[in-house]
Amino acid sequence: MPSKARLRGLYAITPEMADTRVLLGKVEAAIAGGAALVQYRAKTLAAALRHEQAAGLVALCRARGAVLIVNDDVELACAVQAHGVHLGRDDGDFQAARARMPGAILGISCYADPARAQAAAALGADYVGIGSLFASPTKPHAARAPLSSLAEARRLGGLPVAAIGGITPANAGEAVAAGADMIAVISALFDARDIAAAARALSQPFATHGSNDARSQPATL
Repeated sequence: MPSKARLRGLYAITPEMADTRVLLGKVEAAIAGGAALVQYRAKTLAAALRHEQAAGLVALCRARGAVLIVNDDVELACAVQAHGVHLGRDDGDFQAARARMPGAILGISCYADPARAQAAAALGADYVGIGSLFASPTKPHAARAPLSSLAEARRLGGLPVAAIGGITPANAGEAVAAGADMIAVISALFDARDIAAAARALSQPFATHGSNDARSQPATL
């Protein structure tokens, strides 16, 4: 079974790109810099390319001791034997996903509403996502969540909390200090000139507030 007890650290959300080789290189640099979890997120690519990329990322993450989560797509997560799947409110039935992936890591987006964390826990989620915490270039119109919502989500759901939205090395410490177990980052990580250095900077707050090593080797599903 995948390691669920130590969901903590930098959670790298992949940018959407058609060049699989470049994508894998960027993710490898992020893991080298300290990313503990990776989420494959691709909304518009062809199905065959998405399968190719997800399979490549699963192999890379297993080799490097990171966790690979697929965004939105249970079928793809099962097909490539990913370590888990992350679902939003419009991404299908969570209980059906749990039935398909009984031993996997399942995450649920709670957006700016920490009260959703309680329902997520009741459904059997392993972690919840809260955000957007800061102005996000990826989702500029997303509702903003105050930093206090991180601790509130943890209190209500009792689950690890991933903070998302506009997180940078400059404000990552605020999110971790406010209660984030994970910080989910796209732009500040993958748009950086030196991705490994950006990953180290983003991971630093976890060293200050406790270990950020969520990278015990996960098993296959």
